[in-house]
Amino acid sequence: MRKFVFLVGLFAFAGLPALAQEGGSKDVSIEYSYVRANPATTGLPTFNANGGSASFAFNPRNFYGFAGELSGYHIGQIGRASVSTDLFTYMFGPQLYFHHYRRFTPFAQELLGVAHNGTSAFSAGTHNSFAMALGGGVDVPFRGHISLRFGPVDYLWTQFPEVGSSRRSQNNLRVSGGARWRF
Repeated sequence: MRKFVFLVGLFAFAGLPALAQEGGSKDVSIEYSYVRANPATTGLPTFNANGGSASFAFNPRNFYGFAGELSGYHIGQIGRASVSTDLFTYMFGPQLYFHHYRRFTPFAQELLGVAHNGTSAFSAGTHNSFAMALGGGVDVPFRGHISLRFGPVDYLWTQFPEVGSSRRSQNNLRVSGGARWRF
């Protein structure tokens, strides 16, 4: 019986380095972002917004992680009207990584949080809204711990009020790309 307990302990102890290999990692990404906004409110046509985003992810396992993302976009024109407004999103949520390929790693994410418009381009005054981004992309190893990030390409859903103060859903497309540093 003592030999059996010793062998079980030896195998458990010998397996610790394999467990350490699966341990948590962190990554930071900086990305350029483009949003094709569809405000779906009366009188406002679709418009483009350019900006950037930064995210931090903690990955307790090799195949999933939890990400937090801050994004900012500038809107210069809506239809024929020249405006100067900003849109910010603050979101967090899970990410799944698919490590089945040697040369690239696809990922999927669902982020939830808040969107904030900077001036009165969307409606009278500044507003906060619920925001959700659902999409995915691909990380391509570049050098060492640095990867090129293509995507995420996200469905970005917001719910800003229209001029009559009722809330309407906005279905937007967000495309990003940049670099990711894993440590």
